[in-house]
Formats: sequence, structure tokens, C-alpha cells
Amino acid sequence: MSLQRGPDRYSQPAIFFHWAIFLLVALAYLAIEVRGPKGTESRAVWTSVHFWAGTLVLTLAVARLGWRLWTPAPPEIDANRLLAFLARLAHLALYLFIFAQPLLGILMVNTGGHPVTLAGLNLNLTLVGADPAARPLLKTAHVWIGNAFYWVIGLHALAAIGHHVLLKDRTLRRMI
Repeated sequence: MSLQRGPDRYSQPAIFFHWAIFLLVALAYLAIEVRGPKGTESRAVWTSVHFWAGTLVLTLAVARLGWRLWTPAPPEIDANRLLAFLARLAHLALYLFIFAQPLLGILMVNTGGHPVTLAGLNLNLTLVGADPAARPLLKTAHVWIGNAFYWVIGLHALAAIGHHVLLKDRTLRRMI
């Protein structure tokens, strides 16, 4: 596997980060949707999966940003200015999401008086102490942003498909 890219494609590490983060975000969403009622073993297992997925998203987001700063994206495909602006705005929103959402989740759990515990590791993540006043605000933000990003992720996917099917350009193929 070469770390080099063609002149119009993303590098292999950039493609890996993109799809790995996509799969982990999908897993985090799945875990929260199927977790089950409070106090059940199912809830504990799926909450652990959610914590792992979120923590890995944040870890890969840091690596992805470092890689992006070191190895810039390929040149943009010629598009009208509005589409180019909307694409940049969506990508900025996605980058903010992959950093903010896991951090909000960690802060929400911490302000509830608990560390984020990663099952299988002797690792507890604590960024702040308990704060009963801040927890509901962080929970609301975490849930709201999570719901909003169903739409942003969906629009991002639809735009990639639209580029491939309607505009017949190489936008989608650059990330595969």
C-alpha cells in the first residue's frame, strides 16, 4: 500500500481515516439506538461500544487532522462557486463534529460524576469533575448535535452520490 496518491486522489491514509471514522460514527449511532433500558446488561454492553466508538473517533480525528495538515487534499474539482462553498462548509461541520461530539460525550459523563471507562482496558477518561448544573446542558448539546449530524452526514453522502451520478465527476472516486 503506497502512501502516495495520484494527482486527483486522496492519499491512502486520508481514505483510511475517512472510512474508519465513518464506520465508527455509524457504530456509535447504532449503539445508542439499540442500547436498551437502563439497568440492563444490553445497555451496559452497548454503552461500552458507544464509548469505545466515540473515543476512537476522537483519536482518529486527531490523526486525520495531523495527516491533513501534513498532506493537503488534492486540487478541487472544478465546480461552481456555490457548490464549492457548500462543500467546504459541510467539511468544516464534519470536522467540528468528529471533535466536538466525542468531547461533549466525555464531558457529559464526567460532569455526571463518572469517568468514561473503556471496557477491556484499565483506562478511565476524566477531563472534568462532577458538575450537576453543567451535565444537563452538555447532554442536551450532545443529543442535539448528534441528531443534527444525521442530516449533515446524510447530505454529505447524497452530495457524493450526486457528484457521481448527476455531475459525473471524480469527486466520489477520489475518496474510494
